[in-house]
Amino acid sequence: MTDALKRLSDEGVAIWLDDLSRQRITSGNLAELIDQQHVVGVTTNPSIFQKAISEGHGYDQQLADLAARKVTVEEAIRMITTADVRDAADILRPVFDATDGQDGRVSIEVDPRLAHRTDATIAEAKQLAWLVDRPNTLIKIPATEAGLPAITEVIGLGISVNVTLIFSLERYRKVMDAYLAGLEKAKERGLDLSKIYSVASFFVSRVDSEIDKRLDSIGTDEAKALKGKAALANARLAYEAYEEVFSSERWAALDKAQGNKQRPLWASTGVKDPAYKDTLYVVDLVAPGTVNTMPEATLEATADHGEVTGDTVRGTYEQSRAELDAVEKLGISYDDVVQLLEDEGVEKFEASWNDLLKSTEAELERLAPSEA
Repeated sequence: MTDALKRLSDEGVAIWLDDLSRQRITSGNLAELIDQQHVVGVTTNPSIFQKAISEGHGYDQQLADLAARKVTVEEAIRMITTADVRDAADILRPVFDATDGQDGRVSIEVDPRLAHRTDATIAEAKQLAWLVDRPNTLIKIPATEAGLPAITEVIGLGISVNVTLIFSLERYRKVMDAYLAGLEKAKERGLDLSKIYSVASFFVSRVDSEIDKRLDSIGTDEAKALKGKAALANARLAYEAYEEVFSSERWAALDKAQGNKQRPLWASTGVKDPAYKDTLYVVDLVAPGTVNTMPEATLEATADHGEVTGDTVRGTYEQSRAELDAVEKLGISYDDVVQLLEDEGVEKFEASWNDLLKSTEAELERLAPSEA
């Protein structure tokens, strides 16, 4: 086994784990990953919690206590998920302290059913920050049109944010603009900008899944030659946009006020197509000042046989533009693809949330004390 994960960290890529469960916390597994696999953060989403709560018995005691109190299923979910995030944040606190707040972060998502409601998203973000009550929490807000003003307001209140479900370059620029506007609000309010952090989660593998499907339906040699290229090209051009925005005059004023850059985070980095190398969205997206949040299988694959050869992003922008242009010329609409992926992303998280409601309700009923 090579120490590819250390090399990745040395290249400026923060390794975060895209998974969390009570079992991972109590068994010492999370602490072990931090100690041995260079993991410096954790991300969660409704799908992750739905899987964690529906498997095994790690939550039985807390669920039994919640059932005895006859809490609503929604309150039960909030108590369970915030408890996991709080405990994970405590485990990661030494990393948070050692990196002056940049890493050692744990993300928790606002209710995905609020994705198109700005005011409700803001209220939920404030509530989650209060409930978890740890400085190393990131509140996940989706990059929907309604999410953009919520990002500005929540950052403006001094709450650190992980912006999620970003697929398009245009939307990513709006996300960065929303972040800068939030820092400007925080500055006007006299808040300490050095304490406010953010990442922008740019989704990768799903772009290839959708575009490859369309390339297959075209079926020409030219179309087949473009398979597996769009997602990397899209992410690399996102990094180009990041470099541009965070070297602007607008940023310089916030930098002077001790603001932190909003780091690009590569999300959805597990490979969906078995024809591709299982480390594709890790080793081909190496650039300083980024985060890669990996499912455990991708983390293990990278540790085992990942070939980290240095920066694989900067210097690729012209080629990346040419690859996306070539896809467009075949009649595949980039705008249509990224909008579809955003809509599907929100729908999938809503479906996972609804599944979580159902499975938690069933567990509360199973564990409820019998009435005397």
